[in-house]
Amino acid sequence: MCQGPIETQVNERMSSSRNTTRMVSKRTLAFGIAAIILISGVVGYWSMQQPATQPSKTDQTQPLTINGAGATFPYPLLSTMTVEYNRIKPNIRFNYQSIGSGGGIRQHTEKTVDFGASDAPLTEAQRQAAPNTLHVPITIGSVVLAYNVPGMSKGLKATGPLIADIFLGKVKKWNDPTIRSLNADIQLPDKDILVVHRSDGSGTTFVWTGYLSLVSAEWKEKVGQGTAVQWPTGLGSTGNEGVAGLVRGTEYTIGYVELAYALQNKMTYAFIQNKEGKFIEPTLETTNAAAAAAAPTLPKGEQSWTTVNLLNAPGANSYPIASFSYLLVYKELSVLPTMDRARAQALVDFLWWATHDGQSYAPNLQYVPLPQAVVSLNEQTIKSITFNGQTLRN
Repeated sequence: MCQGPIETQVNERMSSSRNTTRMVSKRTLAFGIAAIILISGVVGYWSMQQPATQPSKTDQTQPLTINGAGATFPYPLLSTMTVEYNRIKPNIRFNYQSIGSGGGIRQHTEKTVDFGASDAPLTEAQRQAAPNTLHVPITIGSVVLAYNVPGMSKGLKATGPLIADIFLGKVKKWNDPTIRSLNADIQLPDKDILVVHRSDGSGTTFVWTGYLSLVSAEWKEKVGQGTAVQWPTGLGSTGNEGVAGLVRGTEYTIGYVELAYALQNKMTYAFIQNKEGKFIEPTLETTNAAAAAAAPTLPKGEQSWTTVNLLNAPGANSYPIASFSYLLVYKELSVLPTMDRARAQALVDFLWWATHDGQSYAPNLQYVPLPQAVVSLNEQTIKSITFNGQTLRN
């Protein structure tokens, strides 16, 4: 069909309009792409200028594991603290190896853990091997004389010299005259006493042998105080758990464990004569009395703690075998080969929490919460910890 002049003009205009529209669309698309490229470049440049140390929200919730090792003495409390802290900060997890104070000091010195734990403060030689170590007292507990004699409940009376003679192998029978003279109301069996002691390097042993060295000149001369000693008699077992298990499972045994382990394992234990001549049951209250009565002028966190102890403290209600337990950390955390800023911050935050809110879990586990003077000292110690020279707690 032939088109007239008017139809031809209309078609030409429509075709021209479509061409113009295509040209405009192409130009608009080109400008849009150029704008996107320009904006992306600006954003990329701006991101490069921001400090690399600024953590993102994702970084702040990144899972972190804090590694520790050492004393079994505070393990029930440390275990509870770490579980409760994980409820508050689910991204922070803990791996604590309850291997004894000797192992904790060794791993701290070798820098294979983020913190160590010990009931024995570092000796001068150990401080030289691990320079810039800080002592952070984390709790106060007591060591008890536990025993397993069929039909005998808790409350056997014992003096310091008697305990020393048992562990020296001089008092061999449960019905020895010395034991009978203190316990006339108890039917004592004619059975051999089987002594159980720690076989690993142990802060609990350090506390126990320290007490025996105070009350027995013969013990001090022949055996002395240490995390590991040459035992005159008995069977060895690893950890408070091991000693508790061996005593609980073997009749006519006697050994030493931290109070929390004795209570958790429903063990029977002795009432020990204190400095005032009274036979004292180990409890939260009597341990607290010993801590209050013997509270020394404590050194700063980075100083030597070798002379600090709570043993044989004065006071009518003081239990005679009490002790601090310490966390060991480096003042400059970058000396640890696997440490980074995020983990250093997480460790310091946990130490602060454990020194404050974490102490609320101590009484139910028969540990004494830290006195305010010790908390204040710990605050100064924790504030001194750095990573690459930068403080982590103001």
